[in-house]
Amino acid sequence: MHSLSDRYLEKLNFTHEQASTMRLIGEYRGKQALFFKQSPETLETLRLVAKIESSESSNRLEGIELPHKKIEELVLKDTPPKSRSEQEIAGYRDALNLIHESGEHMPFTTNVILQLHGILCRYLPNPGGKWKANDNEIIETTPDGTKRIRFVATKAFLTPTAMDQLTQEYAAAIEQQKIDPIILVPLAILDFLCIHPFTDGNGRMSRLLTLMLLYHFDYQVGHYISLERIFEESKESYYETLEICSQNWHEGEHQITPWLNYFWGVLLRAYREFEERVGVITTSKGSKTELIRNTINRKIAPFSIGAIESDCPGISREMIRVVLNQMREEGLIKSIGKGRGAVWQKV
Repeated sequence: MHSLSDRYLEKLNFTHEQASTMRLIGEYRGKQALFFKQSPETLETLRLVAKIESSESSNRLEGIELPHKKIEELVLKDTPPKSRSEQEIAGYRDALNLIHESGEHMPFTTNVILQLHGILCRYLPNPGGKWKANDNEIIETTPDGTKRIRFVATKAFLTPTAMDQLTQEYAAAIEQQKIDPIILVPLAILDFLCIHPFTDGNGRMSRLLTLMLLYHFDYQVGHYISLERIFEESKESYYETLEICSQNWHEGEHQITPWLNYFWGVLLRAYREFEERVGVITTSKGSKTELIRNTINRKIAPFSIGAIESDCPGISREMIRVVLNQMREEGLIKSIGKGRGAVWQKV
């Protein structure tokens, strides 16, 4: 499509800093195999936490929210969905599970994209797996309720052709091996979002496809660290860079640098977090203690014991209390309130 055309790709050039960033991401990919051989229990815990966070964050970015405990039940126990929000999250759960299990073998074709969208929408009244029938716009709602059009997507009648072109040009660019996939993957995701091929679920589909395409090239960090959570935690930059880079996209005159820098930054943050958590945990006798501490250190807002318990499956509440008290004595956190309503906060 526009970012993957020969004309656009030939114009790409990168700074020394960007080249260094790409090399660093490649180094992290090379080191990940070392961590996969260590501490299976820890990796399994990280995997379960990432599945919960991914389902929660990717849906919350689209305004779909449920209590954390309910999301945990839906994701880990395959609880049948009842409400509309539960149906949305259960569909994402199923699509995410498929990508985690088979993503590296799923080609980036229109057929696979349609099937994946069908899974995403399988519990909803209106079935998915079909291109949009009506034109759509990407609309932003400001805090005061005002709406503004951020981008006018590809027309509905042009969407099938646009998606065919996107997948074919991506496949051709990969086959030519002239440009690193770590460049081509975010370009393909940007074009997908600009086409906006579905009536609903485009944002969530883009994040599922991001994981799938990264798995094609052995960037496995998404199994253990939720990229969706990082997208959500940096959502201002996420939406800002997408808006900047979508300007003049229809003419093929858009700039891509802000989106590439943001996308690579998400990957670097995920790999650093993975290395920090697994590296510290696997070299420490108190692996569960370190996992609890790392979980607490990632919290920004006040948190309850229950929230830590949800993020650390298999670790008892008593052990969590012990670590909380240790960190309070060290002056790292403090408790607010008493009894069942008590919460903790970093100092």
